[in-house]
Amino acid sequence: MRARLPHPVPLSGVVITLNEEDRIARCIRSLRPVCREVIVLDAGSDDATVAIARAEGARVEHQEWLGFSAQKNTAISRATQPWVLMLDADEWLAPSSPERIAALFESGRIERADVWSLPRRTRFLGRTLQFGGWGNEWLPRLFRADCRYVPTRHGERLHLAGRKRRRHKARIEHESARSVEEHRARLQRNARGFAEERLAQGYHALPIDPWLHSTAYVLKNYLLRGGFLDGREGFCFHKAQAGYVYDKYRLLLRRQRDDGSPPS
Repeated sequence: MRARLPHPVPLSGVVITLNEEDRIARCIRSLRPVCREVIVLDAGSDDATVAIARAEGARVEHQEWLGFSAQKNTAISRATQPWVLMLDADEWLAPSSPERIAALFESGRIERADVWSLPRRTRFLGRTLQFGGWGNEWLPRLFRADCRYVPTRHGERLHLAGRKRRRHKARIEHESARSVEEHRARLQRNARGFAEERLAQGYHALPIDPWLHSTAYVLKNYLLRGGFLDGREGFCFHKAQAGYVYDKYRLLLRRQRDDGSPPS
């Protein structure tokens, strides 16, 4: 599809930020053609994030960090439009996506669902990952403004109970990390959150689980889904992801031992 400049539709583009001066302009510029407003809720950046966001035409507001779900819900609550498009600062709409979204509204098809999942394609170290399951993740990002997120121990998820869902092909692009080190650090935080959440839920891992699940990840995503076809960047990405899967269960086992919980 050849992109044209669409008219803004009754849609609020919403982004939460903290020190994103190198990425926020790209995100806002992708939203502005189709959104009647772009809201940036900043948690206290000490770089140029706020100044850049305002220069790009976003409405910037401040809120000290409340946690992922509460921060996103606060941002959504400040939207004035009936629909919300939620992006992270390291994401942006593909060139054809504003036109696709505008067409969804102008045709009236937007009303056929409460939540629309959009495909997200991941880039790692400058390379777009086409294989390995990361070239087409479907995520619920376009939704009615009364939708809210609920917290999990290692992040948040949109509350979808009772909501009608559909898919739309307006693609989101995602730059997963600035460096391998940043990528690994984020995965480590997520692994700790996973271990805490699963232990709280009463789930207990077996000693074989770290090896079993990380090996299954490699077989499924790197080999069967062709992650190896993404070259050196694909190798680095999937190596880190397999390490993350291993660490999730390793940390869960450690927490079990610390708490004196027997394996199930």
